[in-house]
Amino acid sequence: MDDRDRYIYSKLEEHYNEALGFGHEVFCVVVQGSQNYNLDLYTDEYKSDVDTKAILLPSFDSFCKGYQPISTTHVRANNEHIDLKDMRIMFDTFKKQNVNFVEILFSDYFMLPDEYRDFWMEIRGLAEDLVHCHRAQTVKTMAGMSMEKLKALTHPYPTIIDKIEKYGYDGKQLHHIIRINEFLKNYISGIPFKKCLTMHSPRLLKMMQDAKLNKYSLVEAKELATEFDTNTKQIKCDFVEKHECEFNPEPYRKLDNIKVEVLKQWFRKQLV
Repeated sequence: MDDRDRYIYSKLEEHYNEALGFGHEVFCVVVQGSQNYNLDLYTDEYKSDVDTKAILLPSFDSFCKGYQPISTTHVRANNEHIDLKDMRIMFDTFKKQNVNFVEILFSDYFMLPDEYRDFWMEIRGLAEDLVHCHRAQTVKTMAGMSMEKLKALTHPYPTIIDKIEKYGYDGKQLHHIIRINEFLKNYISGIPFKKCLTMHSPRLLKMMQDAKLNKYSLVEAKELATEFDTNTKQIKCDFVEKHECEFNPEPYRKLDNIKVEVLKQWFRKQLV
């Protein structure tokens, strides 16, 4: 294990312990974001946050009473994020093929109670089928993400207002637009999803790193963002036109079965 992995795991453990402290049953805590793409930076100029998604299990009482499933984001004291999601919501989100969610099925960085490990490994074994059972939906979701990042490029959100005031744009949004375009091209060419997450050409890798560090002028950033987003839209239109009706529901059925078995085990433990 190198220094990078040790650092990520140390932060993951902090998140895991913090998630446990909220009093919910934790199924799994998984790193999300740049660490899963090998795009994290730890330099004097830029240090990537370690953010996570925590999958939670509902209590038997809340399940029977139909209480609203938990879905919220906890911002830690150091501004790192833990997305807290009830398993039912998280599994439904997996079916929407949102890359920001399904990426955690391929992450090398996760922590969970031993009693749920076999279930989690079964889900990970199903992951590649899940992200290819409705490819048109995945492509549409990625194109939608690119469009959102384009809108956010120069928008003065409170969390990035300092960057907007200093550079006129948020380089992280440009970095995402470039990443999504590269990912999309690799995905539709048939490259395995996990490899798509971390496969970057040297040219685009440098562009993404420069974007993260806001090394482009505002004019250059806008031009690049528009160019990559326009190309992403065209790829999406061409692909969906040919493949929209292709859908294999079997991976979704298997995912639902795993969810049922996890909840059965957890509810039995509570009732005993």
